[in-house]
Amino acid sequence: MCGRYAASRGPEDLAGIFEVEKWEPEEALAPDFNVAPTKEVYAVLDRPVKDAADPRPVRQLRTLKWGLVPSWAKTPEGGARMINARAETVHEKPSYRRAFAARRCIIPADGYYEWVTGAGERDLEVEGKKKRARKQPYFVTPADGSVFAMAGLYEFWRDRTLPDEHPLAWWVTCSVITTEAETTPLVGVAGASGDGPHALADIHPRMPLMLTADRWDAWLDPARTDVEDLRGLLVPPPAGLMRAYPVSTAVSNVRNNGPELLKELEGPEEGTLF
Repeated sequence: MCGRYAASRGPEDLAGIFEVEKWEPEEALAPDFNVAPTKEVYAVLDRPVKDAADPRPVRQLRTLKWGLVPSWAKTPEGGARMINARAETVHEKPSYRRAFAARRCIIPADGYYEWVTGAGERDLEVEGKKKRARKQPYFVTPADGSVFAMAGLYEFWRDRTLPDEHPLAWWVTCSVITTEAETTPLVGVAGASGDGPHALADIHPRMPLMLTADRWDAWLDPARTDVEDLRGLLVPPPAGLMRAYPVSTAVSNVRNNGPELLKELEGPEEGTLF
């Protein structure tokens, strides 16, 4: 799954990477090293500009709320639970299928966090000596330092309790598509001690679907609406592109936010050994 990620790149950097034609400076977001559900996030999408004479799709960098609210929802309350959509079923689930066919986006990140329960902690929990096991967070990121381009969907929701001219009358929300985690060996060693997980599947059975640059245009193209054609784009990237390393348990608290959260530890913190 993807329940937390880091996004430190600014709009100018992202505009260059994704060849963005339009973005609004007033929508710029501060670097966020602990992005959590319901936060405002960047998304890259191809869409005609409202009220423009030219109807062609324009590559845009937009600010959306993480947690998709379907257009038919009566209230936006379920958005916080709809942060992820499974690649295997996204084309058929009522909450996602319309967006999958017409409103796809890329959600740029530095990488994502995932938590592992150490074997020792699990044993204590089973024995009843601990009510809740302590989990070790890992940061998963492209080994070459490139952007982590997560496949996403976006949707519009109209708040009928507000007048048309109200700035919050329309919500634009998004969801990250996930796939089965890789079982192939990670690049490098997960922590200098080498006692961490050796594949992403050792950390969690799911991971965000990363789109390599050669698939960005096809994924964002709103003219592509054939479901079976689009499902062909949901293939995981080649193996061996990712690395993972342990980071401080401070990231587990959403109030903590700073570049220190990405600092690589030599090994899992005491009490959370893998």
